[in-house]
Order: sequence, then structure tokens, then C-alpha cells
Amino acid sequence: MPLTLASCLGIGLVQLLQHLGGASGWVDRLGGVYPTLPWWQALLRTPLSLFVPDPSLPVWGLLLQVVVVFAIAETTLGAPRTLGVALLASLTGTCFARYALWAGPGALLGLPVRDLLVRDTGPSAAVVALGVYVACRYRAFSTAAAIALAMVVEVACLPNLAGWEHVTGVVGVLALAAVEAAVACRGDRRRARHTPLPRVSR
Repeated sequence: MPLTLASCLGIGLVQLLQHLGGASGWVDRLGGVYPTLPWWQALLRTPLSLFVPDPSLPVWGLLLQVVVVFAIAETTLGAPRTLGVALLASLTGTCFARYALWAGPGALLGLPVRDLLVRDTGPSAAVVALGVYVACRYRAFSTAAAIALAMVVEVACLPNLAGWEHVTGVVGVLALAAVEAAVACRGDRRRARHTPLPRVSR
């Protein structure tokens, strides 16, 4: 599981660097995503932002999530698809944060400005999205529904940026899973139309 191992090593290294006085600024400049950044800077920083944990949270809990969920996803989906889904979830969260800042607290899904000035990093949205995607891919729909419901309850109890990004990450991968299922179903129907029926000898 090279992706899982590299992710854990990357998170541990970044956690170490951001607690060093001289390197913490570089970590923020290279991987710190904020809703107030220009689009191009946010997009460039998004891949590294997956591995930049919140310095105020215990890193062991984050590493445990990554080990379990990334490992399951990598062994079932493969490393490229796992990384793609993780990046999709992070980009979906980044887009939501920018919308919430643009809309303001009085609009639909808008958030107060104080909730949008925090650094928007970490793999938590990717972990949640990967769990839902793998569950949908292997038809464990009750598991996918339980994860999605937990995220809705989280944002209902604590409506902050992190909670909403978890929800939008889930919505993004559900849309991806639905599109993939529709494409696969269409391909099956096309193959069925072009498959000749077996002849019955008399």
C-alpha cells in the first residue's frame, strides 16, 4: 500500500515541520488553503493541503483514520483512483468554502466570516468521502448511508466549515458514483444489444 504509507509519512513530516519555528511558514505557504486566496493559489496548494494537519489536534487520530480508510480504499480501488477521489473531495470542500464566503451569512449555506478565516487543510474530508465511495462501489449502501447521516448530524450540531466540507465531499463522491453507475449500466445495455442470441438446434 504505497499511497497509504506515503500519506502517513507525509502527514507525520508536515506535522513535525509546522511545529518548527523556521519551517512552519513554508508549510503554510505551500499547503495552507484559505477561502480568501485567489483561485490559482488555492488549486496549487490543494494537493499538499491533504497532508497538512491541524496543529491543534492530535496527529495520531488523523493517522489512524488515514491508515484504516486509505488502506481499504487503496487495496480495493487502487492507488490512482483513491488519490483521485481524495482530491475530488478536497476540491469540493474548497469550492464550498469560497461559495460560503461569497454568499455571506445571510444566504443559503453561507457562513460567518470568522468561520472562513481558518486554514482549510487536512485529509478528513477525503477520508469521509473515500469511506462513502468504497461503500457505494461495493454495494454496502447501509454503511454509506450511516457515514452520510453522521456527517449531516455533525453539521447540524456544529455548523462550521469543516462539517460542511465533510458533507460537500460526500455529495461530490455520491455524484461521481452515480455517474459511474449510469455509464456502466449504459455500457451493459449496449453490449447486450450487440450480443447475438445463441442458436437453438432442432
